Amino acid sequence: MVKISPSILSSDYGNLESELKKMEECGADMIHVDVMDGHFVPNITLGAPIVKCIRKATKLPFDVHLMISDPYKYVPDFAKAGSDIITFHTESDSDTEKTIDEILSLGKKAGLSVKPGTPVEEIYPYLDKLSLVLIMTVEPGFGGQSFMEDMMPKVTAVKNEICRRGLKNIDIEVDGGINKDTISVAAKAGANAFVSGSALFGSDDIKKTIAEFKKSATI
Repeated sequence: MVKISPSILSSDYGNLESELKKMEECGADMIHVDVMDGHFVPNITLGAPIVKCIRKATKLPFDVHLMISDPYKYVPDFAKAGSDIITFHTESDSDTEKTIDEILSLGKKAGLSVKPGTPVEEIYPYLDKLSLVLIMTVEPGFGGQSFMEDMMPKVTAVKNEICRRGLKNIDIEVDGGINKDTISVAAKAGANAFVSGSALFGSDDIKKTIAEFKKSATI
């Protein structure tokens, strides 16, 4: 199933409630919430209190991406705030398995991500516990970057590993530079979930753009 997850990193933060409602009305499947701490990546965005405030604005699942140094410490806060999927990085300072288990113990779905320079194989030991694998197709930290097509072998590799093990209900998500041209490239490589920021929030016709995205990503 193709899933479109608009990233609020590119939204109007002064009107988040209306921005989220608009995405829901236009056919988005999830809302991607980028959390950055200024340490793990060179940018600072928002924390759990904001997630809690905007939770009431939409019924869509919150796809929360923790780009922070110590995700284990903050998982309970984001779970309590209303996150549905909590994704963190293998490169973080937290123990990976311990953090996944904490997410699951709080009744949330766990996701794991790798930066462009990290082998996707670092995710393999934890696949049995995951609901989402996130492959970064830009260096994390800022929106509006260009799609890194050389990350597609990672997508294909993890897709093959998931199939080899007979695992089900794991979304393969890509994040970075997703637009009407690159989404088909990522879909052909094996992705089914797509984070997009500026291409959606900057669109003159969001409903049409989401429909085009889904059509392009249907293989």
